[in-house]
Amino acid sequence: MFRTTLRVGFVYVVLLAALAVTTIQAQNSPVKNVVLVHGAWADGSGWKGVHDILVKDGYNVTIVQEPETTFQEDVAATKRALALQDGPCILVAHSYGGAVITEAGTDSSVVGLVYIAAHMPDAGENESDDGKRFPSDLSKSNAIKKTADGFTYLDPAQFREYFAADLSAEQAAFMARSQVMNKAENFKGVITTPAWRSKPSWMLVAGGDRTINPDLERWYATRAGSHKVEVPGASHSVYVSHPKEVAALIEEAASHAR
Repeated sequence: MFRTTLRVGFVYVVLLAALAVTTIQAQNSPVKNVVLVHGAWADGSGWKGVHDILVKDGYNVTIVQEPETTFQEDVAATKRALALQDGPCILVAHSYGGAVITEAGTDSSVVGLVYIAAHMPDAGENESDDGKRFPSDLSKSNAIKKTADGFTYLDPAQFREYFAADLSAEQAAFMARSQVMNKAENFKGVITTPAWRSKPSWMLVAGGDRTINPDLERWYATRAGSHKVEVPGASHSVYVSHPKEVAALIEEAASHAR
């Protein structure tokens, strides 16, 4: 009887130890789900280079296609993608998408936020007003146009100059001709509960950004206490022109967020 009890107790201890090891391993394992959100005047195809690197490195990647019709619908599209994740994820955004993930990133599946040359408003703020803190070259230009029904786009003749200066003329021209028009009011989308207030964040600053002033990107990162890296001379389209650096930052976030 004593030997049986001892044997059962030993098995119980071994099971507890195995469970503890499994729990520790799970806690120390990198997050494997990544959700990518594009910005204004673009679509998800710009993430192709980053996507390919992440997939090769074993990540499960989802790319959100926002309609850019209203800020609320863009947030809803992002939450729709988050609902399909099978575990914790890193939520990543470029440009205007930063405001979108700031609002949508409170979702319980999100364990870390990565901002790529992106806006990062606080509660009660919107990116349009935040941009006035450090005006960009684009905001001082006449390159932003508006349709009769209130959708904004970049003048194709000036697209490369302000949005994609470090891409080839051919690639920039394609992006200019395939840009998604963004409803003007979207830039005034007010944040209710900013996800970066409760979750770790990372910021990649594009040193040559003319769409968002790099000083604003730095300011956002400092305010949020974000882990910050900078790509000197990179244009606003840094997610297209420097996919290795962007993917590396996402993987860093996946390795450290829990």
